[in-house]
Amino acid sequence: MGSIDTAARAPVPAAAGLRGPAEWDFALLGVAALLAALGLIAVYSASITVAARSVGDSEYYLQRQAMYLALGVLGGYFFTQTRLVLWHRLAGFAVLGATVLLVLVLLPGLGIEVNGAARWLGGGGLRVQPSELAKLAFLMFAAARLSEADTPELLRERMLVILVSLGIIGALLLAEPDFGSFVVLAAATGGLLFLYGVRWLYFIGLGATGLAALAALAVASPYRLARLTNFLHPWDDPFGAGFQLTQALIAFGRGGWFGVGLGNSVQKLFYLPEAHTDFLLAVLAEELGLFAVLGVIGLFGFLVIRAFTIARRAAANGDGFAALLGYGLGLTIGFQAFVNLGVNMGVLPTKGLTLPLMSYGGTSLVVSCLQIALLLRIDHEQRMRRGVNGAPAMTAQRRGRH
Repeated sequence: MGSIDTAARAPVPAAAGLRGPAEWDFALLGVAALLAALGLIAVYSASITVAARSVGDSEYYLQRQAMYLALGVLGGYFFTQTRLVLWHRLAGFAVLGATVLLVLVLLPGLGIEVNGAARWLGGGGLRVQPSELAKLAFLMFAAARLSEADTPELLRERMLVILVSLGIIGALLLAEPDFGSFVVLAAATGGLLFLYGVRWLYFIGLGATGLAALAALAVASPYRLARLTNFLHPWDDPFGAGFQLTQALIAFGRGGWFGVGLGNSVQKLFYLPEAHTDFLLAVLAEELGLFAVLGVIGLFGFLVIRAFTIARRAAANGDGFAALLGYGLGLTIGFQAFVNLGVNMGVLPTKGLTLPLMSYGGTSLVVSCLQIALLLRIDHEQRMRRGVNGAPAMTAQRRGRH
């Protein structure tokens, strides 16, 4: 059985919303706000030229990023005022709704195709990326189902449900295709099972099967195989398959320790594709230098450590769903940031994944805000159990390890 206690839960006091200053985790909130603010500046700098040329307004992407950030903050505030028990109850409906959206995006006439991938729904200037919603919904679903598994038999049943659901969502993501989102989702699920305390035999078997499946998918698709091999030797074809990576590496090289100055990037001038989305970090490295990149890495590291600290506190309080959700949020944010950073630096194959809280992308930014809000809510409920001033936790019997 799991090492996270899923049986005993101390009741949450009646107050549902975060009101007083003592109820907020200002360290977590401040770091998230700093990343979002830095993202706004970087998106504006990286997109000025392309926005002026494509839509005739140099502030187009900045305005839209600010609009989506405002929507994310508004939605995040709603999440902080909503008790976790509601998300536990709605997790199944959430993952079902996300699955329906993933099906709709594949239907001709409904899905919006960009660069050969049908990943968006909507019309006009408003688009929604269902894969981002699916990652958050599935995370809630997996945490809810695992938190209910208080016997070995029930655990096996819940794991089967989770893996079948992951397979269905994964197949839909690969059909778009969106291999990057599937990898993040699969890795976060595997990490969640590991932290839950699934037996090593199960975990090794699932891990080996998952890695074999990912390898088969990569080899079976010519463009995925090309990405896996080209990133090892991008200078062999700098104007073809290795173009994106070589331009990103040039940006890092030009930036040096302290950068060439905000707004002075050359690579963003139609050399580096997707400069304001997937390769935002490369522009940041060119303009602000290596120390700025290290600062961004440190901020994301803090977010992951904070998420794990909050999750560990929830586990100590006997709140299995909150603990698993907290761990899952930390894994998702951390792994997606790791992949984006690795792609920009040339240590991982190119993947269409945004940098959480920073890269341009409406649904991605909104979901990132909701993830931070859920962490704030988990922390709040654990403070309510322990008392704002650090009083002992309300009594809860622990089952311990099985």
